[in-house]
Amino acid sequence: MSAEVTFHTAAPVAVEAVGRHLPDRTHTVAELPELAGLSEADRLTCLNLGIETVLADDGLTSYDLAERAARAALDRAGLPAASLGALIVIEPRAPETLISSDATRLQHALGADAATVFTVGGLGCVSVTPALLAARGLLAADPSLGHVLVAHGSKPAGGARYRHPVTVNGDGGQALLLTRPHPAAPIRVLDLVQRTDGRYWDLFRLEYRDRPTARWREECRDLPGYSFRLAMETRNRLGALVDELLSRNGLTRADIAGYASQNLSAGGLAFTEETLEIGLLPSCRENLRRFGHLGPNDVFLNLGTALAGRELAEGDLAVLLNVSPVAAWSALLVEIGPQHGREGTA
Repeated sequence: MSAEVTFHTAAPVAVEAVGRHLPDRTHTVAELPELAGLSEADRLTCLNLGIETVLADDGLTSYDLAERAARAALDRAGLPAASLGALIVIEPRAPETLISSDATRLQHALGADAATVFTVGGLGCVSVTPALLAARGLLAADPSLGHVLVAHGSKPAGGARYRHPVTVNGDGGQALLLTRPHPAAPIRVLDLVQRTDGRYWDLFRLEYRDRPTARWREECRDLPGYSFRLAMETRNRLGALVDELLSRNGLTRADIAGYASQNLSAGGLAFTEETLEIGLLPSCRENLRRFGHLGPNDVFLNLGTALAGRELAEGDLAVLLNVSPVAAWSALLVEIGPQHGREGTA
């Protein structure tokens, strides 16, 4: 990175450690039971997404996945939960119960009694970005606050894992332990940009009132709108978002060593590459093939796999891209720090 580069005035955030829980069990996509009830065209759409298997443990809830990931992040950093300044939980697609609080449940389970606790969400896989924005704001506003833990458990909302025509959902937990930047931080989030468009607020929906979970089905109210109009808007939004992110940090695309996206489909990855005229990190396609879509957890999982595979090196800059059909878009500028042989910390 050039010494002349001046980053945007927004305060950067260090990712001190990443914890994950990825189930050992998998489902082969071609053998998913819901495929039997699809038309031949819809079944082929699913099989052509570029996803061969998905992680799946029906014995674990989204809360269980988040808790296991949170404990892994704290253990990796050697940090007691009692010292957390804040705990931010990214909402699951469907909570186990209404009215109750998974966020304070996790606070109690971890022993994070002094932490400020709340949830964020509503933006699908882009929801990791408002969590980072909130964490950055807390760290900038309160000098006495040391660490913020962001946790999420990703599971499909109902029994079906295939979301026609978008992706296949797997199970996975992830937690990011965040603090102020320091020389030993393995990752630094230097800047982030997020945009939304409320015209698409109900493009995908799942009616659940007065229905047993076995009958829950996520539906797209406008398939042409998703496939064409939203795709064209995404093409424009992504390009403008990346240009804004780089411009305000005095960078060009030549300064970026790698790009990572969320894992929806092979077609979606190719669309992102074509739109931005870039090549995504190889970890994106590999994780898509093996794990399916893990919601807000995808981009940091892909980044971690890239670091473990040495696709990125210390001092490199990378951009993490998220797109959600609600519709929301985000781009994160991250800098790679020393890894100290910590495989999987990112």
